[in-house]
Amino acid sequence: MSYGGLPGGLRAVEHLRAVFAELYAVTTRDTISFHGVWECFGGDGRPTDPDGPATAAKTLLDQVTWWARVLRDAKATTPSTV
Repeated sequence: MSYGGLPGGLRAVEHLRAVFAELYAVTTRDTISFHGVWECFGGDGRPTDPDGPATAAKTLLDQVTWWARVLRDAKATTPSTV
């Protein structure tokens, strides 16, 4: 998840992918990003357009769930070498 100006912090997220690879962590392709964060939320703190972040969150969480299941099964049958 990222937030910020026009790119919404996406450049920072991309740089972190290399860091996570060195930690043997799996990253996901999809992200949740709030471009122009100040316009994305109302005075009550709720998203002004909740459909976009909700759809992105579902996609991201579906990927994380898939990876969790695959890695759980792999760990049960193949011990890690790291």
